[in-house]
Amino acid sequence: MKDNTIFFSMALKGIKVIELAGLAPVPYCGMILSDFGARVIRIDRPYAPNIDCLGRGKQSICVDLKKKEGTDVVKKLCSQVDVLVEPFRPGVMEKLGLGPEVLTASNPRLIYARLTGYGQTGLFSHKAGHDINYISISGILSKLGKRDEPPLPPVNLAADFGGGGLICALGIVMALHARHSSGLGQVIDANMVEGSAYLGSWIDGSDVIFNKPRGYNLLDGGSAFYSTYETKDGKYVSVGALEDKFYKDLIKGLGLYNQNISQTDDQDKQKELFAKIFLTKTRDEWTEVFKNLDACVTPVLTAEEAAVHPHNASKGTFQKSMQPPSLMANPAPRMSRTPEIRQYRPLPEIGQHTFEVLREFGYSQMDINGLIKAGAVVEASKL
Repeated sequence: MKDNTIFFSMALKGIKVIELAGLAPVPYCGMILSDFGARVIRIDRPYAPNIDCLGRGKQSICVDLKKKEGTDVVKKLCSQVDVLVEPFRPGVMEKLGLGPEVLTASNPRLIYARLTGYGQTGLFSHKAGHDINYISISGILSKLGKRDEPPLPPVNLAADFGGGGLICALGIVMALHARHSSGLGQVIDANMVEGSAYLGSWIDGSDVIFNKPRGYNLLDGGSAFYSTYETKDGKYVSVGALEDKFYKDLIKGLGLYNQNISQTDDQDKQKELFAKIFLTKTRDEWTEVFKNLDACVTPVLTAEEAAVHPHNASKGTFQKSMQPPSLMANPAPRMSRTPEIRQYRPLPEIGQHTFEVLREFGYSQMDINGLIKAGAVVEASKL
């Protein structure tokens, strides 16, 4: 193994993961595991487009799961690894002969993680959906967006990544911990409806904060002192001056300290006033104004700007890539004793490691030739 060779101890060092290729949630889950030391082998489909930008540090083997010889390869690999992550609708893995009962029979220590939209059971379990549908069913979408306008999803962050990939990775880590005492793996039913609902626990439980219709609450656009404002150059600043001491510095920075303005004044009128003032300077000029004030006012940055911002640059929050995307966030959180991988690792080509992985898992060259002849595996150069 070459690309994943790391010379220090990491939290998940020694953990082997099989990731069945999917979109967004499962690749993100796999990337988290890889970033903290796990070896992740992604099983790609032959001739599928390589659109996974979350594959850093992973290996790729190309296997045709429609052929028995291909599913046999997955069975053999899963008999020797710690974790399987799969993205299919309920029943698909069973139809392939790769359900939990089959794979855990030969490897009782296997952690079998299933990441779906609606879960393995329930009325919607076999329905298609996307992030917007999952947060809709979870109740979260109803709370997002501007007042008196239709709900607006935060792209696909909430379900695909927060309630999906991140929650699934957490489940895997907890299952690995539980295995230390029991010696046994388990099946994880991670789904984006329940994950999103869990992610929104505080919103659902905070009646003091979210007790009005969408867009009229403290943190969702109802407050002048917790909002974003356009600046003279068409850019934006964010304001989060919730506490009184921060609000006082906000008023000071806006030049309103002698206007007898209170945080409890009419918020719509106050928002109009703030908006007019913020339009008088550029974003960077306002950044300079508030540089020495504790007003919780910050520039709204693009990803490229965020990478070179003095705070982020000093901490190495982002890393540059020689492949698209050209910029990616480094892993979080930071670990003091078992550090995460904070170095560039290339995205694999589909099938790039097919032969390397098969040999390592016990296949002879004659076995590999047989799999190639059967069309069960494909090397990258043939795609």
